[in-house]
Amino acid sequence: MIVRVPATSANLGPGFDCMGIAWQLYDEILFERSDELVIDGCDPRYQGRNNLAYLSFTAALKACGKDELPVRISFLNTDIPISRGLGSSAALLVAGAYAADQMFSLGLGKEGVNRIACRLEGHPDNITPAVFGNLQLVSMSDDTVARAGTEVSDIWRFCVLIPDFELSTAEARKALPDLYSRSEAVFNISRAGLLVKALESGDAELLRYAQADVIHQPYRLPLITGYEKAFEAAKNAGAVSACISGAGPTLLCTFIDIKAVSAMKELIAESLPSWKCVAVSPDEQGIILLA
Repeated sequence: MIVRVPATSANLGPGFDCMGIAWQLYDEILFERSDELVIDGCDPRYQGRNNLAYLSFTAALKACGKDELPVRISFLNTDIPISRGLGSSAALLVAGAYAADQMFSLGLGKEGVNRIACRLEGHPDNITPAVFGNLQLVSMSDDTVARAGTEVSDIWRFCVLIPDFELSTAEARKALPDLYSRSEAVFNISRAGLLVKALESGDAELLRYAQADVIHQPYRLPLITGYEKAFEAAKNAGAVSACISGAGPTLLCTFIDIKAVSAMKELIAESLPSWKCVAVSPDEQGIILLA
């Protein structure tokens, strides 16, 4: 069977570890029964038992009382860049658990797949939109994952600015402080709620205000070489707002005018020629079977 899983952008500014959106940018992975573990089509470093898709495949089997079974995993199309803040790790965890559920009729459904993948990842902001699509608001406590999905207004046009270097989530988390003040907590909580309304309604002024953040972006931006030029290009192209996608280093820009996206591509090509500017649209399905 072939599963298709979307890229995701988590956090979206103030929604740290509790908000994410799925994009029409996909990995397509073949899973089939085998007499031995075979993983191909990816970096040789990940062609063993440490592969995240295999780890979640096995975790789903164990959660349903089944023994570990060998499988062939072939990466057919991989459009989600690794360690760029677009949910590459989450996509693999979701794909493996979903494939096990479908292949062996485990009865997990998407909710069960979501729980297993969230448990493995440790936080749900990339996992849940990869499973269900659209914009997802999510909270995780112990083994409970509560979520609410919503669609964003079709007025918005999005693009992601993808640097030519990686930034691991672990490294990005090390940059964060251990404690925050009450005012900082209130700042983000208030804006997270407004951000959802802005994305649903298409209110540009509200989005400009609501996408501010003091919890993670001020500490992570210095890890992204070239972010000043990228934000300046976004401003000059007419972006309504810009933020870090997940833990970075990819940046997410939001526009209203489709022509502004073209202008953004030209400006990035001039100021940061090693970066990629990719137009993306929300994915509404989440993970699916292609065959």
